[in-house]
Amino acid sequence: MIKVKSLEVREIEYTYENRPKINSMEDVVQTVKPLIADQNKEFFIALYLNTKNGIIKQEVISIGSLSANIVHPREIFKTACILSASKIIVAHNHPSGDPMPSREDIEITKKLAEAGKIIGIELLDHVIIGHDRNYGFKECGQL
Repeated sequence: MIKVKSLEVREIEYTYENRPKINSMEDVVQTVKPLIADQNKEFFIALYLNTKNGIIKQEVISIGSLSANIVHPREIFKTACILSASKIIVAHNHPSGDPMPSREDIEITKKLAEAGKIIGIELLDHVIIGHDRNYGFKECGQL
């Protein structure tokens, strides 16, 4: 496991040859947890996927405070449209270690799912990274 002390890289673009595929919540966790698990602020990350669930780009959308982060759908879907992504997955960490979603987490997930339906880019999942466990909206039947 990689341990990142400072998140200087705000985005990663993948080429066709090295493009990881996302087939489960565990794949999302393995992709983003090394970057944000031990951070003392909330990091909100978007994974932009092609039609075969290969990651086109991974991007830090925003860095919040210890317990909050402000995210707007336009920030996520702007890049998705530019990349011609067919799907997105979002993820963020909870520095407290408890991955249970807040009211704000539930609200932004609903907004992203609705916006995605309108423009034809599906929100596959929203994953919250905790210390010992993680929470996936899809796995928990909330998406």
